[in-house]
Amino acid sequence: MIKHFAANTTGRDFVVGDIHGCFRRLEAELANLGFDPDRDRLFSVGDLVDRGPESELATDWLAKPWFHAVRGNHEQMAIDCANGDIDTGCYRANGGAWFLALTAREQWLIADAFDALPIAIEVEVPAGLVGIVHADCPFASWSDLATELRGKRAERLTDVCIWDRSRSINKDMSGVMDVHAMYVGHTPMQQPIALGNVHYIDTGAVFGKALTIVQIN
Repeated sequence: MIKHFAANTTGRDFVVGDIHGCFRRLEAELANLGFDPDRDRLFSVGDLVDRGPESELATDWLAKPWFHAVRGNHEQMAIDCANGDIDTGCYRANGGAWFLALTAREQWLIADAFDALPIAIEVEVPAGLVGIVHADCPFASWSDLATELRGKRAERLTDVCIWDRSRSINKDMSGVMDVHAMYVGHTPMQQPIALGNVHYIDTGAVFGKALTIVQIN
């Protein structure tokens, strides 16, 4: 449920906001950055799919050895849809028409790939650790989250980590201890903002706004 990455000693590490099926645009942005797949790595705050035009490319990107994503609420909705645990009308209204148009086998293959995604990622950088979750960390300390996600009660944290917006709603500046910075998406912002050391980088790319990519090392 949590995946750890050692420091990148040969290249750069980036984190990207919610992609929502805008993979061609992501390719263009990476080209502008001179992204080198032999040396650089790209981390994602989740919500790879739904609403955008190229959601079906998500599993192709997950197969790239330099691309690493956490699970977002839209990946969870796809999993729930394949399991019959979500109203299809609700999922369609939230951008899931592309998934509903697939065969049952195709849905299961994608859902399995999404179900394998970690809830959190931590990356070693020169300043310490960088944490990545889709929506929020439910603890004051990243260490507490990491301990729980490595334990037997990890499943109970999934909803908070991929759905919660209370920090952004309350403009909570308390931050998260034991990480240099934490990066999240989920809540579209006009521009990237930081609440303490929690950085919100979903800037609404699927709505024609910026696709935010930040170098973290």
